[in-house]
Amino acid sequence: MNPLTTGFGSGSERTRLSAADAHYRLASTHSILAFPQVINAAAHYQLDYPDLALILALVRGGSLARAAQLLKVDVSTVFRAVRRLEASLGQQLFEKSRAGYLPTTLAQTLAEQAERAEQALDAARIGVEQGGEVISGTVRLTCTDSVLQSLLLPALARFMPNYPALTIELSTSNDFANLSRRDADIALRLTRTPPEHLVGRQLAKISYRVCASARYLQNVDATDLAALTWIAPDDFLPDHPTIAWRRQQLPGVTPSYRCNSMLSVTELVRAGLGVAALPDFLISEGLQALGEPLHGYDTALWLLTRPDCRALRSVVTLFDELGRALRLP
Repeated sequence: MNPLTTGFGSGSERTRLSAADAHYRLASTHSILAFPQVINAAAHYQLDYPDLALILALVRGGSLARAAQLLKVDVSTVFRAVRRLEASLGQQLFEKSRAGYLPTTLAQTLAEQAERAEQALDAARIGVEQGGEVISGTVRLTCTDSVLQSLLLPALARFMPNYPALTIELSTSNDFANLSRRDADIALRLTRTPPEHLVGRQLAKISYRVCASARYLQNVDATDLAALTWIAPDDFLPDHPTIAWRRQQLPGVTPSYRCNSMLSVTELVRAGLGVAALPDFLISEGLQALGEPLHGYDTALWLLTRPDCRALRSVVTLFDELGRALRLP
């Protein structure tokens, strides 16, 4: 990739961003810009690409020293450029604090626009190199931590190398509100009844089994489930199938350990601290099922998105790839 040239004011303060610093590149071609030019009506100052490169570096770096490293200039050059830019705009871009340079809302917005320009430039370059159309953009994906570790990460490793211009923002949550609030574009959820306002497909049925580690089973009578030490999700999932089963089948049992994620529940079981009802995709080496699946308490793995996201090629591409790549152990 060709290096980009950015300058802050005079020619003596001009520097080059090399291909090794691809993460900090900024588009310098009008045809690939995905955002409008920002003009301050009072000062009539028109932002240019070096200005955006400066803002982006300082937002990412958080300090003059780090921004200077990213831009391959000295600290005094960055300091003067920021002062000059703020004076030209007539607006403050950063607040100086003990934690470093904190971006104002305006600076944060401009940095986000600059990042999109970088992604557009990367996509264009990859398209030229590969001689074809490139899927680019950012897709926000949410799932539980247990689904992330056991199912999603192996799937992403299989196909994401084919999409170098595609960025995924991952968040772990158990709440459908991520999609409803438009905080996410795609969700992987364990549920029997996905919300009607979402669209998607059922990928697999999920069963639960009571499990324990071999070490724990050495010292207990596994036939008396009520006498065992139980580990369970806490109130973050009050309607979880395993909680409903335990309350129905073992009403007198009070868990000795409560966790806010099924992944944590699994790790406590693996450590030999007790037993728990676990989804089949979390039952791996070191864990032993104590019986058949919990009849009537199964669930399903759903791949979901919002209807409006089906018009976005980046979302549709990731959705389709996940549908093909997700495999249960």
